Amino acid sequence: MSECASTPGTSSSSSASPAVGRALDMLVYLAGRPGLVQAATLARDLGIPRSSAYHILTVLADRGFVTHVPAERAYGLGVTSFEVGSAYLRHEPLERLAQPILRTLASRLGQTVHLGILHGAETVYLLKERPPAGRAGDIDIALVTDIGVRLPAHLTANGRAILAHTSEAQLRALFPRPGDLTTRTGKGPRTLPGLIGELAWERERGWSQEVELVTQGFCSMGVAAFDHNGRPVAAISSTWRRHHCRHDTDEMRDILRQGAARLTAAVSGHAPPPPTTTTPTPTRTTTGPGEAAA
Repeated sequence: MSECASTPGTSSSSSASPAVGRALDMLVYLAGRPGLVQAATLARDLGIPRSSAYHILTVLADRGFVTHVPAERAYGLGVTSFEVGSAYLRHEPLERLAQPILRTLASRLGQTVHLGILHGAETVYLLKERPPAGRAGDIDIALVTDIGVRLPAHLTANGRAILAHTSEAQLRALFPRPGDLTTRTGKGPRTLPGLIGELAWERERGWSQEVELVTQGFCSMGVAAFDHNGRPVAAISSTWRRHHCRHDTDEMRDILRQGAARLTAAVSGHAPPPPTTTTPTPTRTTTGPGEAAA
């Protein structure tokens, strides 16, 4: 493999397949940038002829590995790159790291706790930890979030916690049509600008919450965990009956934050920056009264 792969930022001329090497260099380059990058800048930094850079970017865009934003004449990572990049963490390593953390959280909260990832525009649940016997009551009977279940990410607290740290370009790629913003209870964001505004607020405060967006009578809260590049790789969430909350919201938020911070440290090798302590005032929220999911 080392005979064919090129080092990012260096020429691929010695590679058995220069185009493949250059494409991989581009993806690694974009993965290390916090925002969109113009093709000319990418070509210059990687030492690739502009004509070759544009051709490779076109192919990568066609396959979803990069997203092109015409208004800015720039590129960023696409949905396919996110799916491929998170494939390793979807399976045993991430689950093995998260399971003892979720077990502790479920015991502390007395509520079912989930680990979820983003797969396209859906939340996929990898783990589900129940509290010790006798503490969960009948809530688990109503939960639809079993392992392997997929739900619209823009409705679940778990998915929203991840989406809140996703770039606007990637959000537009995930939800290209108005009909992609489905509803289960008649509530939730109906337009992409509305969703982007809600996620910006949730990103600023550091946690996400949905109130009866997935299931009538239930609320959920989620907090994202990050990799060594600061990208969200998963979220930890919990669900409770709207009128029978076992914890003060601030206490629940802090417990979930602690768990997400532990998972971030386990995945990335270092602790995340401390969360903001202020709660911004939302400009608009779609949560309100209306089967349950974290």
